[in-house]
Amino acid sequence: MIMVLTITFGVSGDYILGFYDELIRSNMLKVVNTCDEQGAAFAADAYARVKGFGEVCITYCVGGLKVVNATAQAYAEKSPVAVISGAPGAKERTKNPLLHHVVREYDTQQKIFEHITVASTVLNDPSTARAEIDRVLAMAFRYKRPVYIELPRDMVSIPIANVSNCRKDEYEERSDPMAMAEAVEEATAMVNASRNPVIVAGVEIQRLDYRTRCCS
Repeated sequence: MIMVLTITFGVSGDYILGFYDELIRSNMLKVVNTCDEQGAAFAADAYARVKGFGEVCITYCVGGLKVVNATAQAYAEKSPVAVISGAPGAKERTKNPLLHHVVREYDTQQKIFEHITVASTVLNDPSTARAEIDRVLAMAFRYKRPVYIELPRDMVSIPIANVSNCRKDEYEERSDPMAMAEAVEEATAMVNASRNPVIVAGVEIQRLDYRTRCCS
């Protein structure tokens, strides 16, 4: 299972080695290795603010927990960043072996990221992987906030099943014309009723690209 984006910031590690190797082999993106995971996450956040989307790829727990602060910042600042983390293999977890970097339970890292992302998923089922990737990334683009994708290391090379059953339009943003018209009418009335109206444009104008939408 391979996701193709323009640029990837990250630090490799044993749980993400297989996927990281696929990223490096791809001729459709550039992999930027940083000195540590936190730097990679902040770089992905900065890239997202300038280009519209960023990605950081790290290993499990020892790497994943180092990007928590940067991910929380991206959430607060509405910066769409995909955090892709390697993880112990799906088959490895069934016998509950004593694996390195595991903090408490195998899903501890995912539970942490659930609180600082707008969507999260674990790609442990080839039949739903494509739909889950589409769902999570659609949430990142819609809400301009980070998302979390966990990839067990034994699932990297498994082909995605039932790709034809996935519908892209299922995750596309839909606007309610009546609600939009009502909001515009109310805002216009407030501005027209004011003697000296002042409009304070916040960062969401840039994050959500409202100016481009309004002028197009």
